[in-house]
Amino acid sequence: MIKMLGFLIVGFLGFINDTEVVLEEVRANYSKLSNDKELCVNVIAELERIKNKSAIYLGYLGAVQTINAKHVSHPLNKLKTFNKGKKNIEEAIRIEPENLELRFIRLSVQKNAPSFLNYYSKVEEDTQILSENWHKITSINLRRNIEKILNK
Repeated sequence: MIKMLGFLIVGFLGFINDTEVVLEEVRANYSKLSNDKELCVNVIAELERIKNKSAIYLGYLGAVQTINAKHVSHPLNKLKTFNKGKKNIEEAIRIEPENLELRFIRLSVQKNAPSFLNYYSKVEEDTQILSENWHKITSINLRRNIEKILNK
């Protein structure tokens, strides 16, 4: 019984570690996604592989999906891909509206999305929230990404 409990704890800690590693990798490579189709596809596959249903993973999945729309060739598929990602971002923020990382994700997508997609209504709100609270972020990669988007 104790051995079984030990295996369960080790397995669970391995899962947590694996998901955290993936999250840090996504943060570290976030700015490279718009210029690298293969990286985009790989990150989407990795986020889907984890099967983590948390808001932060849903937010990053949505962000990468919106970025991946740039790499899709057919205009209707581009729009479908973008809207799928947008829906995931908004759902993630609905789940955790106070999460600064999700606000960063939405802000980065809205600031970079073409204006004809009409996805820019929360730029001011997210900018203000991040400007007032970015010092609370502990991840170095995320802090760097937030600083970049606020200075853009």
